[in-house]
This record gives sequence, C-alpha cells and structure tokens, in this order.
Amino acid sequence: MIGGLVATLVGSSWASTALRYGVTALAILLFLLALRRSGERVGRLAEQLETLEKTNEVQRRMLEAAARRPRNRDELVDRLRDGGF
Repeated sequence: MIGGLVATLVGSSWASTALRYGVTALAILLFLLALRRSGERVGRLAEQLETLEKTNEVQRRMLEAAARRPRNRDELVDRLRDGGF
C-alpha cells in the first residue's frame, strides 16, 4: 500500500519537482541553522576572550603594584616621610 503510493508520487512529474524544491529548501534551512549555531559559538568565544583579557590586565596591574611596594618597615617609613605614596 505505502510502496504503491510512494511509487506513484515518484513517478509523477509534479511530485518530483515538488520533492526537488523541498529537498533544496531543507538543505538551505539546515545550512542557515548551522551558520547561526556557529555564530553563537564564535560570540561566546569572543566574550570569553574579552573576559580573559580583562582578568589578565587586572592581574598585571596587581603584580606591578606588588613590585613597587616597600620591602620592609624602614622603606615604608622613608616613603611616608618623603611623601612617596
């Protein structure tokens, strides 16, 4: 029953044309969905990269500040007297 129906649809020219257009539309739809998904992935990766760059900048500033700190109490007293802070 189903085989006969499929054979009739495949044999007719209008069904063949409709099937060709349907397959083409499905291929285009799947391509657009894949493109959208890859765009979302790229957006997430860009956001992660931006966050990582901000974090690295903050850590670099913290390390620079730590390198400039007084090493002992005497250096701290000297800086306070000189107004170096």
